[in-house]
Amino acid sequence: MKQKVFLAIAVFFAVSTFNLNVYAQVDKIVGLWKTIDDEKNEEKSYVRIFKSTDGMYYGKIEKLLKEPQDKKCDKCPGHLKNQLLVGMVILKQMEPDGNNLDEGKILDPGNGKWYYCYMELDGSNKDKLIVRGSLDSWGVAGRTQYWYRVK
Repeated sequence: MKQKVFLAIAVFFAVSTFNLNVYAQVDKIVGLWKTIDDEKNEEKSYVRIFKSTDGMYYGKIEKLLKEPQDKKCDKCPGHLKNQLLVGMVILKQMEPDGNNLDEGKILDPGNGKWYYCYMELDGSNKDKLIVRGSLDSWGVAGRTQYWYRVK
């Protein structure tokens, strides 16, 4: 009986430690990132990724690098139309999934469209973030950008 209790406790701690380690990896995505336009290969903005009280991750534009800071989103839908890009939340409801963030949406202010989004740190460079926006939730029809940590 003592062996079963000990085994149950050991399994509990092993699973708990594994889960904490996974979330610790995802939390490394939190911070300030420099976005790079995948079509023009130009720096575009600084986006801050943060964890909200709902347990999901979001990202907002903190600074534009090539445009005036008072630029508005004339193509954005709904309440975002004609709002300032700086301060705008362009990543929403990103959920932790192993070592990455998934199931959320990303806004392209250039065309005003929301896309499914997937993010993960590059395996060989923890200061490089792989960001995949796609039309479908599987990530098949879309584009990939690489964002770089701002230190």
